Amino acid sequence: MLESFESPPKDPSPAPVVLSEQVRAALVNYLSQLDGISVTDIYTLVMSEVERPLIRTVLEHCCHNQTRAAQLLGLSRSTLRKKMLQHGIE
Repeated sequence: MLESFESPPKDPSPAPVVLSEQVRAALVNYLSQLDGISVTDIYTLVMSEVERPLIRTVLEHCCHNQTRAAQLLGLSRSTLRKKMLQHGIE
């Protein structure tokens, strides 16, 4: 008589992705590729690189409802509009 072999159940919940770890990995990768290129004001660079996709993604999530997106971001609607203009987001 053959016994059936069942593999153990897989954990259905993968480990959570930690945003700060993803940002750190991206920065380590970026800095390792500079190969002697002089970079200054990396803070401003990182903030601008993160802010634009953050705003676009939240707007998409809120079906472009600026009031709701501003609430989700913790900004006033006028500040959100200002940042959208700065980043060329319509």
